[in-house]
Amino acid sequence: MSDLIKILIVEDHLSMNEAFVKEFCPENGFTVTGSITCAAHAEEECAKMCPDVIIMDVCTEAGASGLDAAEIILKRFPKVKIIVTSGFDEITYSPRAKELGAHAFVYKSKSLAHFRETALRVLNGETVFPEPKTIPVPQGEAPLSDREMEVLRLMCKGMTRTQIAEELQVVERTVKFHRENMLAKTGFSKVSELVLYVISNGWINPNY
Repeated sequence: MSDLIKILIVEDHLSMNEAFVKEFCPENGFTVTGSITCAAHAEEECAKMCPDVIIMDVCTEAGASGLDAAEIILKRFPKVKIIVTSGFDEITYSPRAKELGAHAFVYKSKSLAHFRETALRVLNGETVFPEPKTIPVPQGEAPLSDREMEVLRLMCKGMTRTQIAEELQVVERTVKFHRENMLAKTGFSKVSELVLYVISNGWINPNY
C-alpha cells in the first residue's frame, strides 16, 4: 500500500465520483484517500490524508468553487498536485486554473484513462492544459486578450466599471478602453448584449 499514489477526489456528481474512484484503484497504482462533494472541505481533507494528487471539480456542492479551494491548498500544501476539471465548456476555467498554479486542467468529456495518464504526468513534473478557447461570435472568433477576458468575466459577475477598476487595480479609463475593444472585436454594440451572449451560451459562468 505504501507504494500506491494517494489521490483525493472532489466531485459532486455521484456517477462521475464513483467512476473516478473505480479508475483510481490499487490495480492502477492508486489509492483514494477521500471522495468528497464540496470543495470547501478539500483543505481539511488534504491536511488529514496528505494526498499526492487531487482531482478538483470547479463547480461543487453548496456553490463552493474548486478554483478557490485549489488556490488555498496550493499555498498551504505546495507539494500537492492538483488537476482541475469541469463538465462545462467554460473558456475561463482552464487559464484561471493555470494562473493560480494548478498542474493540469481536463474537461470531463475526456476518458477516465486520460485522467489517470494526466495524474501520472503531473506527478512526473509535467503540466497539462488544453489549447486556449475563444468566444465564437457572429463575425468569427473573438481574439480577446487575457486582460480583456478578465474584464469580461468581472462584467458577467455584475460588477460596475468602478468595481472592476478597483479589483484589477487600474484606473477606470483603462476598463473603459478594454470594454470598447471587446465590443469592436466581437461586433456587439452594447456591453449588456455581449455579457448576455457569453453567459447564455455557457462560455463564462459568473457564479464560479
